[in-house]
Amino acid sequence: MSKKITLLLIVSILFSANSLAQLDKNATLYKTILAKDSLLFNIGFNHCDIKQFENLLSENLKFYHDKDGVSNKTKFLNDLKNGLCKSPETRQVIRVLVKESTEIFPLYRNGILYGAIHNGEHLFYESKVAEPGIAKFSNVWVLENDQWKLQTSLSYGHKAYELDNTEMSFFENNVEIEKWLKENKVSTLGLGIIENGKLKQIKVYGELKKDVAAPYNTIFNVASLTKPVTAIVTLKLVSLGKWDLDEPIYNYWTDPDVAKDPNSKKLTTRHILSHQTGFPNWRFSNKSNQLGFEFEPGTKYQYSGEGLEYLRKALEIKFHKPLEELANELIFEPLKMNDTQFSWSNKVDESRFAFEFDNKGNSYKTTRNKIPNAADDLLTTIEDYGNFLVSVMNREGLSEKVFNDMITPQVATKNGKHFGLGFEIYNFKNGDYAISHGGSDQGVQTIVFIFPKTKKGLLIFTNMDDGYNLYEKIISHYLGEQGKEIIKIETTK
Repeated sequence: MSKKITLLLIVSILFSANSLAQLDKNATLYKTILAKDSLLFNIGFNHCDIKQFENLLSENLKFYHDKDGVSNKTKFLNDLKNGLCKSPETRQVIRVLVKESTEIFPLYRNGILYGAIHNGEHLFYESKVAEPGIAKFSNVWVLENDQWKLQTSLSYGHKAYELDNTEMSFFENNVEIEKWLKENKVSTLGLGIIENGKLKQIKVYGELKKDVAAPYNTIFNVASLTKPVTAIVTLKLVSLGKWDLDEPIYNYWTDPDVAKDPNSKKLTTRHILSHQTGFPNWRFSNKSNQLGFEFEPGTKYQYSGEGLEYLRKALEIKFHKPLEELANELIFEPLKMNDTQFSWSNKVDESRFAFEFDNKGNSYKTTRNKIPNAADDLLTTIEDYGNFLVSVMNREGLSEKVFNDMITPQVATKNGKHFGLGFEIYNFKNGDYAISHGGSDQGVQTIVFIFPKTKKGLLIFTNMDDGYNLYEKIISHYLGEQGKEIIKIETTK
């Protein structure tokens, strides 16, 4: 069969994919193919890891390029080694998937899955060229001995890609972003952009470790971003009529350290979720290492992780289930948050974990907590947590009354901000508002914002002590005037 006829057959297969059912982005196969794409390009192509290509390319590979002709596996690898990757340390070209362009279609033979078609667009950045190039691609992945291999690839429609302005160019230019991260000693940066009530973009930059690019599904420790998850578990139980915001917690749990203090009988879930417990952040900050009330619950604001742990114990006693099981039932499983959990187990793919660093670039020893903490150390991805925030924004599983309680100021914090239930609240000059939470630990700086009225949002995950140094530029760009108001609030003394 001639090359021309073979190519026509392949093209007809690829473009007949539109008659098949396109996979939902939460489908396991969709995520599998995106993960393979990330390994092939983020690690293989962008970092000249030839072994990655050798492992992922079928021995029967056919690569069709609209400018460079046809290649088999041997020619493709040879061209890569002696061309773009001849001097990996001075590599000038980076490929970035335009994730929102992704279409993935399953391929079946006699009812059995044997492959998948991945259509989309990718950007190519050259450090010596101001604007990137863009091209379309169609890749056919097949199962060979139960391993996914790239068997056919078409790359076509190459042209210049003109960006609207210099600021946009920066955030779309991976070369500049990587340089910026190195300047700030940030190893890994994850961004999630929510628009029109949906998670529209996931961007992960940097490296997990030297010469290992961070994939789009990098797993981060997000520190105190654990607290909103615990809060929503609780608020969903309230919405179901199974828990009461204003019932005294002592009906279910009293910590032995405060059993004799009359304040223990005044403490409610509303106090805990708005940080009005009277507890310190952590009991170990006291010389005695014991928990104690520093003021009467409900009389003022004081941020406390102890409060969320107190709530966890009460919930677990009432429902005879660990917090993680409640979260799985109410949040993680319905939203297919398969990479999210409260503690370390064999489910955690450490090859995708963003290890934490200090401000000099030294790595911290990773704490692998085996006991879930309601306030800290959640493991998750931009995609999982972004979908969680979208569900909160869209009031999924929350009654109207509970949602309104959540976004109603319960107590003032600083500079015009307030805490609602589980989230901090920003009110803006134009009448809009955002709910937000941050996370900060050794080697962890994270923050999120969602705007329930305008259905937009932003997630920023970093794995370095001073990762907050990146916030201002990112928030100003993605949140515009409201972002500038947030920065003013946070930087005003």
